[in-house]
Amino acid sequence: MFIQPIDTTSLGNTVGSTTGTAAKNNMDPAASQDRFLKLLVAQLNNQDPLNPMDNAQMTTQMAQINTVSGIQELNATLKGMATQFGSMQALQGTSLIGREALLPGESLTFKNGQGKAAFSLEGKATDVKVDVMGTNGEVIETVEMGALGGGLHGFSWDAGDTDPALVKGFKVRAFNGGERVDSVSLQRLSVDSVSFSGGSIYMLLQNGSTRAYNDVLAFM
Repeated sequence: MFIQPIDTTSLGNTVGSTTGTAAKNNMDPAASQDRFLKLLVAQLNNQDPLNPMDNAQMTTQMAQINTVSGIQELNATLKGMATQFGSMQALQGTSLIGREALLPGESLTFKNGQGKAAFSLEGKATDVKVDVMGTNGEVIETVEMGALGGGLHGFSWDAGDTDPALVKGFKVRAFNGGERVDSVSLQRLSVDSVSFSGGSIYMLLQNGSTRAYNDVLAFM
């Protein structure tokens, strides 16, 4: 009686999937190797004397079981990394609560009589002014910002007795000497809470809207 060479192809293909043989049969690399060696010893003891397994066959089968074990160990490593990434993402998300998200827009956000917003300058400016605009297109008040460097800048406006419902937004006027400096207007919204879905972070903002983390240009 003799035993045909061990077929480890199906074992390798099955373990190569995400769930793998390890998940289905509770196999770990050590158990797989032990099972393989027992089968190999049985095969050697019962092989056909007229047609023994040659060294090439044995080497191939040893390489196959090493590949299977390596895949199992890789799957375990990737699973651990995914768990760690999830924990880091949750920590990152909770750290955003209370910060201010900057999004494209010309609206001011009001809280305790203060209107807040931000803007980005493409270059340095010697004179920057922010006009607070009313719903009829009139300038309610102008905030003098003075000289500013290029980049991101936030500002606050004391609304006083002005009803926020009468404020349409703001416009930035920036000049470097006699040359106009381009700017981008930004909303400035506090992050009230965060949630997670599909591997992404979503934020509930001060104005009641929900935005994905990737939609935010910057945080203050």
